[in-house]
Amino acid sequence: MANGLKIAVIGGGSSYTPELVEGFIQNYEQLPVRELWLVDIEEGLHKLNIVGQLAQRMVEQSGLPMQVHLTTDRRRAIEGADFVSTQMRVGMLAARGRDETIPLRYGVIGQETTGPGGMMKALRTIPVLLDICRDIEELAPNAWLLNFTNPAGMVTEAILQHAKVRSIGLCNAPIGLRKWLSGKYSVPADRIYTEFVGLNHLHWVSRVEVDGVDKLTELLNNQEDYSAKNVPQQGWNPAFLRSLGALPSYYLKYFYMTDKMLAEQQKALQQDGIRAEVVKRVEDELFKLYADPALTEKPKQLEQRGGAYYSEAAVNLMRSLYNGTNDIQALNVANQGVLDFLPDDASIEVNCIVTKSGPLPLPVTNVPAQAKGLIHAVKTYEQLAIRAAVTGDRGLALQAMAHHPLVPSVDTAVALLDEMLEANRAYLPQFFA
Repeated sequence: MANGLKIAVIGGGSSYTPELVEGFIQNYEQLPVRELWLVDIEEGLHKLNIVGQLAQRMVEQSGLPMQVHLTTDRRRAIEGADFVSTQMRVGMLAARGRDETIPLRYGVIGQETTGPGGMMKALRTIPVLLDICRDIEELAPNAWLLNFTNPAGMVTEAILQHAKVRSIGLCNAPIGLRKWLSGKYSVPADRIYTEFVGLNHLHWVSRVEVDGVDKLTELLNNQEDYSAKNVPQQGWNPAFLRSLGALPSYYLKYFYMTDKMLAEQQKALQQDGIRAEVVKRVEDELFKLYADPALTEKPKQLEQRGGAYYSEAAVNLMRSLYNGTNDIQALNVANQGVLDFLPDDASIEVNCIVTKSGPLPLPVTNVPAQAKGLIHAVKTYEQLAIRAAVTGDRGLALQAMAHHPLVPSVDTAVALLDEMLEANRAYLPQFFA
């Protein structure tokens, strides 16, 4: 827009939206948003109205000339947009609940982005995101699509392969790590350099420097645990970390400590319930707060949601693209030879210089040799699952399920696939034509 930016948020009724709005308000001088369109589906209209009215109160309190629109008309929101951000959940929390519980019955990790649950989320999500891309191609061909709908890496790769949209995937894990390090060493985040190598939710940090001084060695020798709120606390083996020579993402616990993580999930299922139930309780409390007409700012309780800083990461990326700041951010982008053992069009999670023309992935200086096999195995599963999502081919879906490192046998893969496809029938028309 000539007199400011138009931003469309798909999944605008999300509990994360107030953090996003706060970011737009705080960064208005560098990112002049004039129109913010919050979009959701009819089933999410109640939440959209609650969170959207809070967003309007926040903007009114700020005194900024920003208009907040609430709509279920996705095309109207996308038309002429400069940025489109996606934060949606196809099937909502009920689908997440099935993703988490069905695998547990087979003795397999039940998690919304990793393993069989993550595969079902990808199968539900990819066709919907590609449909959104067709709207963007028609109505906002110059827009940037910033996707942090999980599984972000797979969704980003599907868009790279099947759409003509400028798209970048992002996650809250890198910004969360930098904030943790900033607090640990009592320095601003811009004095910290962290090198990421791998895939979304499957990355290793192979360099950590503060003011140019290596801190990775002491971090690997420190048994203090860094973990996300939605990943149960389990301590890493110190000898393993030292010999690994890199700081593993907390999602790698599902691969390196499968038995402990599975036991933790099964115990949680009997006590507090699966993560989807915990999230629902947190969201119910948040929306009660959001509905208070006296509330005009993001409540602190949002940080309990587990995905805190997703929105901050999105605002940072928009600001950098708009201004061409050439700063470094960890993003999900096309490989293009950065990891020589993966295809060029594979989505990887690495550091990028963010220019006005888009992110430029940086060469990685250290890829742990022992990480390459797992990266390749998970990427093989991801590529099979993406093809299955696009084609509805059950054979490809079976191959994807069977080749996921967390699925122990072909028999288990067959049974899991049959039950999980049927449980998701309403959201997988490509498999039930």
